Amino acid sequence: MPDNTRRKSITLEVCIDSVASGLAAQEGGAHRVELCGNLNEGGVTPSAGMILQVRKMLDIPVHVMIRPRGGDFLYAADEYEVMKRDIESVKELGCEGVVFGILNSNGSVDSKRTRELTDRATPLVTTFHRAFDMTSNPYESLDCL
Repeated sequence: MPDNTRRKSITLEVCIDSVASGLAAQEGGAHRVELCGNLNEGGVTPSAGMILQVRKMLDIPVHVMIRPRGGDFLYAADEYEVMKRDIESVKELGCEGVVFGILNSNGSVDSKRTRELTDRATPLVTTFHRAFDMTSNPYESLDCL
C-alpha cells in the first residue's frame, strides 16, 4: 500500500486576462493566477487598472506578466527599462508575484538581466515564463535559472 503521508503538493496556476476569467479560475480551484494582457499576443503586461480590479475581486494570489510586447523574448534596452518600471508598479499595486523571461540572441537565458529583474522584484515571487520553451538548450537553461 502506498505511503500517502508524503503526498506532493501541486499548485494550480491559471493564466487569465480578465476579472471574469480570474473569478472562474478561483471558483474552479486555482491556487493562484497569472494575469496577462492580450493573450492573442502570447500575453503582455496588463494595465494598472486591470491589475487593481483583479486584486480587488480575487482572494487568491495574483502574479503579473512582465512583458512589454508580444513576439520574441529578445528585449532592447528601452524595453528592458519598461520591464523594470513595470515590476516596480506591480510591487506598488500589492501583487504577490511577477512572471517574465528574457533570452539572448543565441537562445540562451539572459542570466544577467534575469538576475537584475529578480533582485528588483524582491520580495515578490518570481517565475521565469514560457521563454524557457524557446531556449536553445533547455538543460543548460535550467541550470542557469
